[in-house]
Amino acid sequence: MSARKIIIDTDPGQDDAVAILLALASPQEIDLLGITCVAGNVPLALTQTNARRVCEVAGRPDVAVHAGCDAPLQRPLITAEHVHGKTGLDGPELWDPTMPLAAAHGVAFIIDTLRLEAPGTVTLCPLGPLTNIAAAFQKAPDIVDRVQEIVLMGGAYFEVGNITPAAEFNIYVDPEAAAAVLTSGVPITMMPLDVTHKALATRARVEKIRALDTKVARFTAEMLDFFERFDVEKYGSEGGPLHDPCVIAYLIRPELFSGRKINVVVETTSELTLGMTVADWWGVTDRPANAQFMGDLDADGFFDLITTRLARL
Repeated sequence: MSARKIIIDTDPGQDDAVAILLALASPQEIDLLGITCVAGNVPLALTQTNARRVCEVAGRPDVAVHAGCDAPLQRPLITAEHVHGKTGLDGPELWDPTMPLAAAHGVAFIIDTLRLEAPGTVTLCPLGPLTNIAAAFQKAPDIVDRVQEIVLMGGAYFEVGNITPAAEFNIYVDPEAAAAVLTSGVPITMMPLDVTHKALATRARVEKIRALDTKVARFTAEMLDFFERFDVEKYGSEGGPLHDPCVIAYLIRPELFSGRKINVVVETTSELTLGMTVADWWGVTDRPANAQFMGDLDADGFFDLITTRLARL
């Protein structure tokens, strides 16, 4: 099989960084056409800088990194420095990237790429708020039917919320964008908190990465050393959950994940449950299924994949 063509849309974020590294380390399965950045975990100026840092540490300054939307479609930006630190990549010693930012706006890159590539051959992989994806669909409706699939990190059902009692961060930051994407008709696979909270970067798993003793491995381990502190304190878990790499791991080894094809609706009006992904897990409505909603994963297999692939970089 040929490698799957993807665009990563991201707001790095330590876990976003691991997702990018996993994609770059997997050229047999993943053909990364480019990276588009969005405001989310930290503002856009930092997310586009962080994406280039990750490409440079992997020795891939040739990857096109595009800056996209700097704010949600209709709302002021909410960020997550309390989780990721003031840079978004707190942990390792950081540097100013030397690789240039691509000239085209991220939304324009998504539109142009989907028009250029054959219909049904490009998968969109949003790891942050869905602003860029929704903006591209609104600006160029002709591209919607050309998307092979959207595999995204976002939402929750049993785990409910991590930024409010009812909402997961990526969906909450731009609920209107998420609602537009989920009603677009594109085949969608969601990696909600229900599955990502099982992808825990425990101390033993982080030490296996560190033991690779490469530049990329040390960078990753130092990121995860910082990243875990928030979730360990909040949830009492054994490590920080690697949310975003679930998206890339699914493209490489889908058998690691299990879930259900269900209907998911995003709440956009309620003050109490704004950004909630109302997931009809039990099929109690007549709303048609619009997403493959993952609920479980083989965590050991997931971390074995990450560790063996990072060893390639």
